Amino acid sequence: MATKLWQKNYTLDSMMESFTVRKDYILDEDLVLSDIIGSASQAKGLVKMGILTEEEGKNILEGLDKIAKLRLDNDFPIERSDEDCHTAIEMFLTKEYGDTGKKIHTGRSRNDQVQTALRIYMREAALKISAASLSFASSLIEFAKKNEDVPMPGRTHMQIAMPSSVALWAMSFAEEIIEEAGMMMSFYSVLDQSPLGSAASYGTTLPTDREYLAQLMGFSKVQNNVLYANNCRGKFEAMFLDHAGYIALTISKLAQDLMLFTLPEFGYFSLPRELCTGSSIMPQKKNPDGLELARSRTSLIVSAAARVKDMIKSLPSGYNRDFQDTKEPLMEGVNATLELVRIMDLMTQKLEVYPENLIKACTPELYATDKVMDSVLNGGNFRDSYKNVGLNLDKVEKDADPVASMKRRTVIGSAGNLRIEVAESYLKDIEAKVAERVEFLESIYTNLVPSVKEVIL
Repeated sequence: MATKLWQKNYTLDSMMESFTVRKDYILDEDLVLSDIIGSASQAKGLVKMGILTEEEGKNILEGLDKIAKLRLDNDFPIERSDEDCHTAIEMFLTKEYGDTGKKIHTGRSRNDQVQTALRIYMREAALKISAASLSFASSLIEFAKKNEDVPMPGRTHMQIAMPSSVALWAMSFAEEIIEEAGMMMSFYSVLDQSPLGSAASYGTTLPTDREYLAQLMGFSKVQNNVLYANNCRGKFEAMFLDHAGYIALTISKLAQDLMLFTLPEFGYFSLPRELCTGSSIMPQKKNPDGLELARSRTSLIVSAAARVKDMIKSLPSGYNRDFQDTKEPLMEGVNATLELVRIMDLMTQKLEVYPENLIKACTPELYATDKVMDSVLNGGNFRDSYKNVGLNLDKVEKDADPVASMKRRTVIGSAGNLRIEVAESYLKDIEAKVAERVEFLESIYTNLVPSVKEVIL
C-alpha cells in the first residue's frame, strides 16, 4: 500500500479511505501533467533556496519528465491507496531518487499544490474551450456566407413574424459564441495568478520566492494574500463553469431551433444520417439524438456551477475538505463543454439547407409589418397604418418577393446588412490572443518539462 502524504503511525480504516478518496484517484489522471508543471517549479524554487542541490534538482526534473512520458502513454496508474496524483508523483520520485524525492514537498502543502494544479488545468481548459468555440463560430460564419441570400421566416413566440434569412439566423449564434469565447479569455486573466507558496493558507517560515515560482509556470502574477489563495478555491471553479455554461446555453438554443427546423413539417434543414441514430423498433427513424443531448448536456454544465457554489457557500476561512468535491463537477463541466462545442461544430458543417422550403415558408402575413412601414414612408402615421393593415390582412401582398424583402433590411446587423466582416475581425482578434497564450505556455513548459509541451491544445 502506498504511503500517504500525511502518513503517521496508524492505518486509515478502509471504509474511511474509500469515503475520503472517492473518485479523486480516477479524476486526477487529468491533473497529472498540471501537477508536474507545478512540481517542476517547486523543485527549481527549492534549488534557489538551497534545499535541493543543483544535481538533486536536475534529478527531480528528469523524474517529472519520465512521469509525463508515462502519463502520455497511459502508463502512469494512480491507485486508490495513492489517494491522488500528488502522492503518486511524489512516491515515484522517492522510489527513483530516494531522499531527494522526499524533499520535493518542502514548504508546500497539498492545499497549494492542488490549487496550483487546478489553476494550470483551468488555464489550459479556458484556452481549449475558447479555441473550440472560435472554430465552431467560424463554421457558423461559413454556413452564413454560403446561405446569405436564402430567405427564412423570422419568428417571435414561435409564430411567423417578419422576413429574415438563414445567414442572419446563423450569424446570431456565431456572434454570440464569439462574445462568449471572448468572455472566457477575459476570465483567463483571473486564472492567471499563482497560488503556489501559500502552503496551507498561511505561508511558511521558508524564504520561498513566490514571484519566481509564478514566472516559472507562466503566471502573470502571484495571488498575493495566502489565505485568499485558499479561500477562492471552488469560487474560481464556479466562475469558470459559469462562463462554460453561457456557451452551452447558446448551443442549447441552437439545438432546439435545429430540432424544429429539421422536422419534416418544416423541412428547412436536414442532418446527414451519420449524425443521427435510429430506433430499435421503427426502421424508418432517423433521430437527432445529438441535438437532444445538446440540451441535456447544457443542463449538466449549468448545474455543475450550481453544485460547486452550493458546496462552498457556508465554508469558514482556511482549507476545508469540502473543496475536494468541487473537482468532479469542474472536470465534468470542462469535458462536457468541449465535447458539446465540437459536436455542434461538426453538425453545423454537415447541415444541409433546402431553399425551396424556406421560400415556401415565407407566407403573406410575413410582410404585414413591411406594409405598415411602406405606409409610414408614404406619409402615414404609424398607429393608423398599423391598425389599417391589421384589419386588412387579407390584402397583404400574396406575391411578395422574400429575397427582395430580406435585402431591403439595411439597418446594421439585419438581413440586408449583416456585416459579417465585423464578426470575423473580432473572431480573429480573440484567436490571436489564444494563439499567443498557447505559444507562450508551450515555451514555458518546454523549459520546465519538455514532454508536456504538446498537450495544451
